[in-house]
Amino acid sequence: MKIGLNTDSLAALSLEACLDRVAELGFACVEFCLGGWSSAPHVDIAELLASGTARDRLLGMLRDRNLEISALNCSGNPLHPGESGAKDTKLAYDTLELATLLGVKRIVMMSGLPAGGPGDACPNWITSSWPPEAMAMLEWQWSERVIPFWKDYAAAAEKKGLRLCVEQHGRQAVYNVESFFRLRDAVGPTVGVNFDPSHLIWMGGDPVSAIHALGDCIYHVHGKDTRIEPRARIDGLLDPKHVVPVRGRSWNFVSLGHGTPVRGWLEILMALREVGYDDVISIENEDYALDADRAVAIAATTLRFCIEQLADET
Repeated sequence: MKIGLNTDSLAALSLEACLDRVAELGFACVEFCLGGWSSAPHVDIAELLASGTARDRLLGMLRDRNLEISALNCSGNPLHPGESGAKDTKLAYDTLELATLLGVKRIVMMSGLPAGGPGDACPNWITSSWPPEAMAMLEWQWSERVIPFWKDYAAAAEKKGLRLCVEQHGRQAVYNVESFFRLRDAVGPTVGVNFDPSHLIWMGGDPVSAIHALGDCIYHVHGKDTRIEPRARIDGLLDPKHVVPVRGRSWNFVSLGHGTPVRGWLEILMALREVGYDDVISIENEDYALDADRAVAIAATTLRFCIEQLADET
């Protein structure tokens, strides 16, 4: 397995400084975020689409540091009923074009979340079959918004030979294994998973069990962790408080090994290998209690130890 970095993890650094640090840490890959919920601190998708010179410069910077692009990330909400939905839809389709121009084969994104009905102005995440209208809302979302968008988008990606790596995330239509397979069954194998254990953990799931259920549908992996805090014993895992301050929350994103024990990360990598995934683990840091560079370095140390342990066992 290889270690990579979602470069938003070092968003305060310039592109050149970020790539220098990635190379210094001995990583093999980078994952660039292009917009949506990211400020896209390192690359400008419009410039890269318009300029071969800009693309050559970026690829040259990577080549000089022995780095590859593991994926392009366009996570946003193309299913939002408002203006941002149209903007994120354009970003998603533009990302297909840029991936082709750069020779990248994987797109990381989220499924999106539509409104609960045709007259609603905001996305609505249905988490229960009660009250009674919830099931009707959920069926409308899937039949009228989720599946139509993804059928068209997956077909466009398939024509370009690209893989779509959908990240399972709360407040998205696809947030667990069951909802992922509902999408994949409807649109086909162009759609796989960007497996991120951290979101499953804060929803109460077990990463190893999910990996075995997903099998060869895992196309890309994020190295990101969650720590369940003592407050969860009082309030449960649903926590609408802002991610900062971290004190008082039911759970927090943390650097690898600061939530799931190192042994747990070894079990995650072992499970990935068992289902045939032997590719990049792209570190995504959102630990708000640590300096970003330190958090990335800790994650790298954890992953490197686990990869070495895997190698010793083969």
